Amino acid sequence: MGGDHGPRVVIPAALDVIKNYPNLHLILVGDEARIEQELAKHAVKAHSQLTIHHTTQQVLMDESPAFALRSKRDSSMRVAINLVKEQKAHACVSAGNTGALMAIARFVLKTLPGIDRPAIVYPMPINVDQKKMGRMRMLDLGANVDCEAEHLFQFAVMGSILAQGVDNIPKPKVGLLNIGSEAIKGSEAVKKAAQLLEESGLNYVGFVEGTNMYQGVADVVVCDGFVGNVALKCSEGVADMLIRTIKRAFTDGWYARFAAFIALPVLKKIAARAEPSQYNGATFLGLNGIVIKSHGNAEKDSYKHAILEAIVEVTHNIPERIRVEVEKTLGARKRAQNV
Repeated sequence: MGGDHGPRVVIPAALDVIKNYPNLHLILVGDEARIEQELAKHAVKAHSQLTIHHTTQQVLMDESPAFALRSKRDSSMRVAINLVKEQKAHACVSAGNTGALMAIARFVLKTLPGIDRPAIVYPMPINVDQKKMGRMRMLDLGANVDCEAEHLFQFAVMGSILAQGVDNIPKPKVGLLNIGSEAIKGSEAVKKAAQLLEESGLNYVGFVEGTNMYQGVADVVVCDGFVGNVALKCSEGVADMLIRTIKRAFTDGWYARFAAFIALPVLKKIAARAEPSQYNGATFLGLNGIVIKSHGNAEKDSYKHAILEAIVEVTHNIPERIRVEVEKTLGARKRAQNV
């Protein structure tokens, strides 16, 4: 029910996804009357792969996480996460209030053993080479403003497991976002985290600067939530500015319009490679369950990618893989300290 569009986007996205996944079952959590009304627009009265779970409340986008947690126990968001807790669903996908979703998910699902804080991780486009676009995973993007070295280390372990399972990268390259590549630069927490990563079994590639994090130097980029959120929104702002600038340049007179017509195939190829909708779906890593956060303003195709992200993470059992890896890593560190 959350996000800017609610069932108007969620329902058609769900209907598109189940066409290609015959073994998938989706539970539509929210106001039953509104959901049925939207299904009727698509000539769907009943479907074997869809179930409606009625709720009486909705978390609004401007409500505080504390209020949502305390007063919205029958909200679509709370009930959907409860279904994951009760193992009646494998994952929750929501476009709703991010702060409320994280607060409720952390309260209901709890964090995995050995994980102090959950982190928000998001797939972002990178240049692999001149002909190929790839993706890297960046975390944390806003859940934890202040982080100690141990938290950054845990983020790196979780991000590496996600990249292995979802992106099929055998040994993901892990980098720490910093103000420079030199060992002397950065906060004490970042320097200490670098030391922990150098001593770990992860494929740690060192510090990554903002200028080269989109050039494929790392598959996983780790930072605290304050830095990550600023970096993400600055990146989105620059991308939007460039798109607007290009559009304005190609509409400035008849010669520019003619040039745009000639360049159209190239522009379409660039747009297809960096299409934002295919990167939708932020993961709340570190929880005893899978929770995917879609952009609040996501349209149908974009929301579909959030559902697909959930399917892949369920298929690869990401929380269990993180639990096993963290247990192994922490055990190795304790043994080393005892020696």
